[in-house]
Amino acid sequence: MTLSPPELAEPITPEPPDTPAGTRKLDMVRVIKTFPARRKAKPVVAVGPVDLHVDQGELVSIVGTSGCGKSTLLNIAGGLETATMGDVSVDGEPVIGPGPDRGMVFQGYSLYPWKTVAENISFGLECQGVDRVRRAERVKELLAIMDLVAFADRLPKELSGGMRQRVAIARALAPEPDILLLDEPFGALDAQTKLAMQEFLLLVWQRTGATILMVTHDVEEALFLSQRVYVMHGRPGRVVEVVDVPFGRTRGTQVKRSPKFLDLRDEIQELFRQPLD
Repeated sequence: MTLSPPELAEPITPEPPDTPAGTRKLDMVRVIKTFPARRKAKPVVAVGPVDLHVDQGELVSIVGTSGCGKSTLLNIAGGLETATMGDVSVDGEPVIGPGPDRGMVFQGYSLYPWKTVAENISFGLECQGVDRVRRAERVKELLAIMDLVAFADRLPKELSGGMRQRVAIARALAPEPDILLLDEPFGALDAQTKLAMQEFLLLVWQRTGATILMVTHDVEEALFLSQRVYVMHGRPGRVVEVVDVPFGRTRGTQVKRSPKFLDLRDEIQELFRQPLD
């Protein structure tokens, strides 16, 4: 979808670095989202204009305070909402609705309580008509990656919160989507479990080579997990900074104590203290 943007202030987004041809996975160009207002008031501009991209195999985060529109932007990428204006594409194909090329994981576990772990992971493959043998192979592979082999026959109510999110991530990865979209996936977990799941997500990303876009309000989480962080702020929500994270693909929790990590955290938090538009 391509429409001309309304008269809004230009985004402060720095120009993204040049990307080699063929590596870009998700593209969002001049994306704007408005919502109708009550009665005769003007429509409310919630997001935009926003430019954002995720390359093949990257783990990228959108970080921002509550109400800045980051989840709305993720829902647009997932096809759950439609951009009012702008272009959204995956592998150069316009996003016109939900599709198997995009897997989504939400803060709530959203598992089927009557299905076992293995059955939950298999569900998307069943919907796609994948044959039983291939489904079993894929489920076995993901159970091993997620360290859930011993829990394959358990119901969600028998699992901890962190384990339920592992199942949710495995279910989203099962159809081998082009990009995995995570909306505050660890927001409901206690601090210790959250840290363990952050480390686990890095391990899964390294093992699978998945392309991931994650939304979070946690600045340290965004910096710890990501290769690049889009910082959103304001109303309407816009990208006010793009941070390239310099810690490489393999990193441990000790990186959170490094001076560079702490400097980047403070810089982003200072952006949030700037006056809203």
